[in-house]
Amino acid sequence: MNALVAYFSATGTTAKAARTLAKALGAALYEIKPAVPYTSADLNWMDKRSRSSVEMKDQHSRPALADTQAPVADYDVIFLGFPVWWYVAPTILNTFLEAYDFSGKTIVLFATSGGSGLGESAAGLRCSAPGARILDGRLLNGRLSEEELKNWVSGLQL
Repeated sequence: MNALVAYFSATGTTAKAARTLAKALGAALYEIKPAVPYTSADLNWMDKRSRSSVEMKDQHSRPALADTQAPVADYDVIFLGFPVWWYVAPTILNTFLEAYDFSGKTIVLFATSGGSGLGESAAGLRCSAPGARILDGRLLNGRLSEEELKNWVSGLQL
């Protein structure tokens, strides 16, 4: 399988899961970075005026990317990772998807979360990647073995 593991991680939790997944699959790894990094104040979901709260209330929010150098064109399958915010993917994932052509590619979602599942993440991302097949993957919380990740991916029959 010709796969890329692309991920956004605000606090490092998703980065750890992405690195483990990439290692298990022998896949390339790419970090989706915001042009303006998130601070802990930006991530305070209890503050309705925090950056993340404001972005997540606006479906049209598209936080700027630090770069658009992801080697998406070189891969058929993209594992796309993120922390779950407000039961969906952060809007920077929409920015990422809209920056590239994913036509004919398969995108498998994976996420980390403190308490919720993937929710409506796939539905919220499909409009940003026309022509791509987006699959709900799974949460990659905690310590997952490479063997467990390989078994999960092989079960996807990509």
